[in-house]
Amino acid sequence: MTTWRNWAGNQQAHPQAVEHPRGVEEVALQVKRALAERRTVKAVGAGHSFTGVAATNGTLLHLDRMSGLISSDLGSGLVTIQAGIPLHRLNLILSELDLAMTNLGDIDRQTIAGATSTGTHGTGSRLGGLATQIRGLELVTGDGSLVSCSATERPELFDCARLGLGALGIVTAVTLQCEPAFHLVADEQPMPLEQVMEELDDLANDNDHFEFYWFPHTDIALTKRNNRLPAGETPRPLSRTKEWLDDEFFANTLFRAVCALGKRRPALVPRLNNTAARLMGARRFSAPSHEVFTSPRRVRFVEMEYAVPRSAIRDAIRAVQTVIERDDLHISFPIEVRVAAPDDIPLSTAFGRDTAYVAIHRYRGEPFEGYFRAVEREMRALDGRPHWGKMHWRTRADLQPAYPRFDHFLAVRDQVDPERVFANDYLETVLGP
Repeated sequence: MTTWRNWAGNQQAHPQAVEHPRGVEEVALQVKRALAERRTVKAVGAGHSFTGVAATNGTLLHLDRMSGLISSDLGSGLVTIQAGIPLHRLNLILSELDLAMTNLGDIDRQTIAGATSTGTHGTGSRLGGLATQIRGLELVTGDGSLVSCSATERPELFDCARLGLGALGIVTAVTLQCEPAFHLVADEQPMPLEQVMEELDDLANDNDHFEFYWFPHTDIALTKRNNRLPAGETPRPLSRTKEWLDDEFFANTLFRAVCALGKRRPALVPRLNNTAARLMGARRFSAPSHEVFTSPRRVRFVEMEYAVPRSAIRDAIRAVQTVIERDDLHISFPIEVRVAAPDDIPLSTAFGRDTAYVAIHRYRGEPFEGYFRAVEREMRALDGRPHWGKMHWRTRADLQPAYPRFDHFLAVRDQVDPERVFANDYLETVLGP
């Protein structure tokens, strides 16, 4: 029996068949076959979601053979790519075209369809998530039909399918609004957490992209400000040695060793975190945008992330502090905080409101459920919405009131997949059967 596991190893499935379609015709054929045989079919990308959003015991479609450039228009910045392309390959293709995406998250292993379908986002108070950069989609719907949609062609489907959770069809191609390539100046420095909390609005509003990482059991946060390099200024990248030391040795090799030690001896975690916080130094460099946005992540973990109204961010951070102290937890992973602008995508976690994101992690193999559930209770009290691709325990009953256009999404789902050929356990939990 075939076993599929996600990147983190916390989700698995036993599909009846695993296929690697080479094009839309083969995708449509597999959907029609699944419909005729009364089984489900799901597409999977890099498996980087921590939920079972892509899991199936029916037919699993790997889109790894559908990962090329379809077309590009340098004048408009519109680029159409196949849905299975990983972000790191897409970034290289765009760079060769002298184009770039306006905003990215900090991991580039996901496929473009997987990232947008689950609500992947970066940070920036004036910027939305990756799905807001979509200008057109091609997908195979529940009867095996190939459908194109955009703001002017089947707009209701486009409205929802930009962030569709895989519930509306198999996305086969994505058209993105890109822009001329640009460099970012990265300014990273440690700051006292209380100072960050006090100055958070200014830090978020005065920088193109701002985020910070608070190290539990310390009063230190690592702040990251990314701003566009002014025209005419010369980029100043890190030396290869400095880049390797910071991003490979300290952020991955050494951090993995610290996490492993903390897993074996949890009582050491506060001391380890304080040592790491004291050793953090400031750095400033400039590089092509995709190289600044993304970082190598070789330490495996599980993650939960909640989107709260930006006005509630200080309460959210204090709530996480309270959970860790009250429950006497030893947390080695830093707490990550980012911001985003409101958008109009029905199931976007930033729908209709300025948003702040609070992400918590645990090293793979460490107990996480008690910590995550306790934090989730606090985030729900702040009108929080869970990231669709990260751990949570929410259901349709309590998600429906959190999204003003939830019923609109369900109505579109009924139109394009009435037989629920794209259903799985996760979708039945969050959307209903």
